Amino acid sequence: MFADVGLLALRLALGAVFLAHGAQKGFGAFGGPGFEGATGFIGSLGFRPARLWAGLAVGGELAAGFLFLLGLLTPVASLLALATMAVAIAKVHGPKGFFIQNGGYEYNLVLIVAALAVAVMGPGALSLDHVLGLAR
Repeated sequence: MFADVGLLALRLALGAVFLAHGAQKGFGAFGGPGFEGATGFIGSLGFRPARLWAGLAVGGELAAGFLFLLGLLTPVASLLALATMAVAIAKVHGPKGFFIQNGGYEYNLVLIVAALAVAVMGPGALSLDHVLGLAR
């Protein structure tokens, strides 16, 4: 039972983080740039068409957040989290080194590892996947 509570806590934390970051990029919440600002930034990274890639980034973060919170389709949530963080490392944070105070990738790496842990262990009994019989 303690493992299920731990998985719930991990999923809720991941869900909150991805929802918050998606809301920053998509809606300007929490001091974020909003969709136009995110589109401009993503375009500056060389992604074309920038609006499409911004939509994918925002949608991926929001979907991952909701799915983690609900414990629904957790392998999909984990894949979305891993994909968005891998791109963030490759295009933004990787060249800046490991440490976050230098703009590095340590935070992104922790999110990837946490998402992988949920994918490998499953969502736990306190999830919609479990209730719906989708979890092992």
